[in-house]
Amino acid sequence: MSNSCEPLLTALKECLLQSECVRRDGRLPSDCLRHHTDELPEQCKSLRKATFECKRGMLDMRKRFRGNNAGAAVQRLKSQTPR
Repeated sequence: MSNSCEPLLTALKECLLQSECVRRDGRLPSDCLRHHTDELPEQCKSLRKATFECKRGMLDMRKRFRGNNAGAAVQRLKSQTPR
């Protein structure tokens, strides 16, 4: 995978590991992504969609020329997260 999608993937992994689906129910993160997406928090759903868009952007020739802006998406999502 390209380095441009790596921050999104890392943020998605962290989000999944901290979700109730994994912690409380003891499921695997991959199982939560595939079969229990309705139980995930909104932040994880947003990161999942952003990761998909990033991977799709790697195949889009227009985005290849302009550059994939995945880093901006991670910063935007982190700024929206209340702490």
